[in-house]
Amino acid sequence: MANLTLLYAKAALTGFTRRGSALPSSSLDAELTVDRAHLDAYRSVCGFGVRDELPITYPHVLGFPLQIRLMTARDFPFPLPGLVHVANRITRTRPLLATDPLSVRVELADLRPHERGRQFDVVTTVSAGGEEAWVDVSTYLRRDGGSSGSGDSGRSGRSGSAGRGERAEAPEPTAVWRLPGDLGRRYAAVSGDRNPIHLHALAARAFGFPRAIAHGMWSKARAVAAFEGRLPDACEVDVRFKAPIPLPGRVDFSTTPTGDGRRFAVWSDRPHLEGVIRG
Repeated sequence: MANLTLLYAKAALTGFTRRGSALPSSSLDAELTVDRAHLDAYRSVCGFGVRDELPITYPHVLGFPLQIRLMTARDFPFPLPGLVHVANRITRTRPLLATDPLSVRVELADLRPHERGRQFDVVTTVSAGGEEAWVDVSTYLRRDGGSSGSGDSGRSGRSGSAGRGERAEAPEPTAVWRLPGDLGRRYAAVSGDRNPIHLHALAARAFGFPRAIAHGMWSKARAVAAFEGRLPDACEVDVRFKAPIPLPGRVDFSTTPTGDGRRFAVWSDRPHLEGVIRG
């Protein structure tokens, strides 16, 4: 984690001078084995039980150091501070086991316009035994003026399908989560994502938040933990991050069946996360 801390410091010192219009074509690769103590810590903070297979969201944290290295490289066009994580889609063709040696590749893709700026994907692929088994697509927004966005790294903003001036109706909750004030620090310890907005209220206020906010990928992991043991071996879990979750806090979790899977959501007075499981 020390290397990630240095990369965040580098991003804070040099990132705002970055200007560019194209993503680099570079990629990074790593060969990894799962550290059981780290896996257990991740399971604990995200609500997963002990099983032979890896939680479907766990490989995201294995690839995260490579993601940050790409986004702090000299040829990356945007400053890391201020990027908004707006969506994440994980596609699994088979479960990965804690005993599997893993090959991880991370690359940048598909820079495209967005009504609030530009967005791009960070694609992480994990293979085991020479077979691609897991693909994660994280979509980030780089705002270029305009209205405030939302997600786990941006200022709180309303989004979703409700029109301007309308208020979407909250779904019926199936569970209530009470989130402690140190949740951001606990997830940062296992994920390596030490963005200051997640760690302490004082640091979060410097970025316009009254309190620290939960990581978006923690909220996805916590939601998926509710389906542990019931996910198909081959499945897709697709989420949109709607608005930050202040810490400490209380949110409702809801889930409803669809034709080929389930929808789920995390709410309080507004939607924080909306997702769907297909497979």
